[in-house]
Amino acid sequence: MKIIPNFLDQQNFLELKENMLGSYFPWFLAEGVVKTGDNQFQFIHNFYKENQITSPFYNLLLPILDKIKLRALIRIKANLIYKTNKIIEHGFHTDVNPIKKNTKQKTAILYMNTNNGYTKFKKSKVNSEENKMVIFNSREEHTGSSCTDQEFRVVINFNYYDTDS
Repeated sequence: MKIIPNFLDQQNFLELKENMLGSYFPWFLAEGVVKTGDNQFQFIHNFYKENQITSPFYNLLLPILDKIKLRALIRIKANLIYKTNKIIEHGFHTDVNPIKKNTKQKTAILYMNTNNGYTKFKKSKVNSEENKMVIFNSREEHTGSSCTDQEFRVVINFNYYDTDS
């Protein structure tokens, strides 16, 4: 696992954040956080899915894609979860199912705002701090959480093949 604070330069990060948290950014209701029908709700925005760009805001991600040096994209999805009265963890999962055990599929999470939410792994926890990136093997189970100290928690999940795969 690699944790990189201040992942993007300030200008690129602020442009992305202002767009995503602005009033013209389209968020869509998902009836499920880990899987459809899990009685949890979030808003999502798909940037890339099923081998195609699905968002007019995709170009805002190019500085990120340049930095993570990927070979091929699988999916890019943003999640927005409103605050709750107490921290709620959503359940351990993997974002994608790696095709082969030795395939170097990676998951990267970019935190868009600072809050008391987190991403939890079996043996560690990464706090939500704006402009921090955590990169890990896609086979590693993790769970996100809600937050209680901000109006919402926003992350972008990148699923991709590493250049070494």
